[in-house]
Amino acid sequence: MNEKHEQKSGNGGRKPTPRERIEREHALERSRERRRRTLVVSTAVVAVLGLAAVVGVIAANADKGSGGGDDSSTAGPPLAPAGAQGKGRLAIPVGAADAPSTLTVWEDFRCPVCAQYENVMREAIHDLEGAGQLKVEYHFATIIDGNMGGSGSLRAANAVACAQDVGKFSPYHDVLYRNQPPEPDDKFADNDRLIELAGKVEGLDTPEFRACVKDGRHDSWVAKSNKAFAEGGFRGTPTILLNGESIFPEKDGKQISPENLKKWVEAANKGKKPGTVPSGSAAGS
Repeated sequence: MNEKHEQKSGNGGRKPTPRERIEREHALERSRERRRRTLVVSTAVVAVLGLAAVVGVIAANADKGSGGGDDSSTAGPPLAPAGAQGKGRLAIPVGAADAPSTLTVWEDFRCPVCAQYENVMREAIHDLEGAGQLKVEYHFATIIDGNMGGSGSLRAANAVACAQDVGKFSPYHDVLYRNQPPEPDDKFADNDRLIELAGKVEGLDTPEFRACVKDGRHDSWVAKSNKAFAEGGFRGTPTILLNGESIFPEKDGKQISPENLKKWVEAANKGKKPGTVPSGSAAGS
């Protein structure tokens, strides 16, 4: 007996109409797009966590980097950038001053894990800052200069402090991480490269900014920050604390991700009034 084998259409064997076929294709396309977006985010987060093994290596040698490379370049009293806050004026704040939650970040501009973290989490962090839900306090370390030699961690941290002086910290900070060189390549040690990247931030590349970068105006402040990191008992960079609790690479068994960060902040802020975001402020670029 000859039998005709057909794939059932899911509607009782009835041949689908052209409209039904189109709707089915649209549904499949939406499903594929959702899977693609999930894969992109998941891959990015996995990259962060995969690189987190580097943190242990950095932490194990952090004491070697307490001087941040060549101490001769950090002579003189620490000069904090404009608006620096906290103990020793070592924190650069971004976001509403009265935001109900605070994210404390310790990072090193040569640290590849820091770049992975920043480039994955940036949009979520800026969204939370813009909504008055989160204030971020940035601190800087120069442990890779000490571990690997060079001065790129120091030079980049000084440059971003110079950007803070003229109200351009956040966009320049993001530019540096988007353009981070490979870890062994100490390209950030070149002041001209840091000034070149400043050209990507509107209004930053000025004679004042250039002089600040080239003179190392905030070098001693960066060295003071790195000393605080070395003495603070931190395990490595990045160190990420939400209201004082470590959330990198995970919190309560859940891996850090843009979605989870927003959930954690929402839970912490439940019943609390959002902070007042300054009019016309921009978190990033």
